Amino acid sequence: MNIVLSSQGYHVTINTLGAELKSYRDPSDREYVWNSDPTYWMRSSPLLFPTIGNVRDNKTQFSGTEYPMAKHGFCKEIEFTVKDQTADSAVFVLTASDETKKSYPFEFELQLKYQLNGSSLSMTYTVFNHDTKEMYYQIGAHPGFMCPLAEGEALTDYVLEFEKEERLESVVYNLKNLCFDHANRRLFAEHSKRLPLTLEMFDDDAVFFPHTASHAVSLVNPATGRGIHMEYPDFVSIAFWTVSGGQAPFLCLEPWNGAAIYDDEDNEFCHKRDVTVLMPASSNIYHLNISLLGC
Repeated sequence: MNIVLSSQGYHVTINTLGAELKSYRDPSDREYVWNSDPTYWMRSSPLLFPTIGNVRDNKTQFSGTEYPMAKHGFCKEIEFTVKDQTADSAVFVLTASDETKKSYPFEFELQLKYQLNGSSLSMTYTVFNHDTKEMYYQIGAHPGFMCPLAEGEALTDYVLEFEKEERLESVVYNLKNLCFDHANRRLFAEHSKRLPLTLEMFDDDAVFFPHTASHAVSLVNPATGRGIHMEYPDFVSIAFWTVSGGQAPFLCLEPWNGAAIYDDEDNEFCHKRDVTVLMPASSNIYHLNISLLGC
């Protein structure tokens, strides 16, 4: 089921399946969110929980017991419950069930609130531990945006603009072994706020920058000023992805707390990099803000 939010002529659509952002249109009806064309990628903005990326052989361990775990977790395949809906906001809720416990043995609750304020969309993620034991998880966002935004443009007309100067060194994903190679790094920029986009930069899957100094980035065409601005204050890393070869007309901006399996990690989930440990009867909150530029 689709939920539509409206504010000042802007419209957002969220599907209850996965609480997934499906559309963000400005008053001129220009679409900014990827349209889920299955030719390239059938999703638009999956919620990544309780893991980011893949685990080894699609299996992981909690306290030594093995569980199956799908890439990016299970949220994208489950219907969320809607509560506290208004004209410009809605809260989507997912709680533990017999189905989720087949892969994730914790009594959790996950809430995602969308609040639309004209050209700005805020997303607030809240994770609750209702269990009697410590809970381990990773969490991330995966919104895809139309890129290019206008006819006659190309992906290479766009740049990524960070809020601070960065040493942009990506950990390379090994496509043969399906893991990040901790010793293999690719330097994209040294002491720079700007990263021009190229087609070949996505040949090894996502470009992943762990622990950036910046917590905001813009995807923008410098010639037009049109694009997306994203603030991710509660996420430590960010990745960028499109289909290999750069021929698909979208780019994902992905704030992460965690990552896919590294080659030097074992299969115990709590040993993964940037795993969050949440104590019983506790909760954590994460904020993400998306603003439309040049509209």
